[in-house]
Amino acid sequence: MNDAPTYPIGTPGTPWGDKEKQEWLSRQQIQRSYSERVVTALDALTADFDVEQYGELTYGDRRYPLFAVKNRAWNASKPTILVTGGVHGYETSGVHGALRFIQTQLTNYTSAFNFVVAPCISPWSYETINRWNPEAIDPNRSFKDGGLSGESGAFIRYLVNSGIEVYAHFDLHETTDTDNSEFRPALAARDGLTDLAEWDIPDGFYLVGNSRNPADAFQRAIVESVSRVTHIAPADENGEIIGVAVEQEGVINYELKALGLCAGLTDARYTTTTEVYPDSPRVTDEQCVLAQVAALTGGLDYLIRQR
Repeated sequence: MNDAPTYPIGTPGTPWGDKEKQEWLSRQQIQRSYSERVVTALDALTADFDVEQYGELTYGDRRYPLFAVKNRAWNASKPTILVTGGVHGYETSGVHGALRFIQTQLTNYTSAFNFVVAPCISPWSYETINRWNPEAIDPNRSFKDGGLSGESGAFIRYLVNSGIEVYAHFDLHETTDTDNSEFRPALAARDGLTDLAEWDIPDGFYLVGNSRNPADAFQRAIVESVSRVTHIAPADENGEIIGVAVEQEGVINYELKALGLCAGLTDARYTTTTEVYPDSPRVTDEQCVLAQVAALTGGLDYLIRQR
């Protein structure tokens, strides 16, 4: 691993203040439309599903309504599955994998489960292809008490006010080459770190489970399902993926709650974070979306077998 490269904003070793954060924000540009690519797709679902607006974020002159999709004929006696995408807006297949699952697979599972699907938690980040929100905050470190992200706060309030008890939570993500070229250097600069090393970006799909509740068989079923769509990331020479020990093929575990990760938001019995690698020469954008769908169906099929 190499030392983190110098970032063009701030002074190495000194955390950013408001001036540096504003400079960072001024460099961000809208590159795609949340309204056209996500909201339009959600509008098309209203004939068959309940599409609920759970909040709205305003950044500058741009307003972003926030949506969750629920199945019709909600049955409180059934366990509830939570699916989240776009917590990191730049991780495209997380957003479109959640939408594709609703469009093509969700109704196949409503005899067993209720569903809440939030396809794009961070719409500004989706539009700017970014990891952070406009305040240089990572929403996926903010799903905890005192979290500073408006994106996480809005969704936490929605779940609390809904009184929904979650049985299983699938949080859909990607690991990209820009994690090393942009986002980790930006993190080091923002926090004044001088020893944040690059990751060895894994070529393939992997999962992040909960170290306090690994649910090994659940994770294994997901990996097996995804392996029929795309390749699974191998461990590196140290038996690790992104610096964390591999517990089984394609699976590492994190302290989800302690880190404020979205997958640690609830006390769900089963939790997983998917990580698709869209920059591999071995995959297409469509395969990345299908890998997310396969992760969901593989996990759901396993849960049905356990009941």
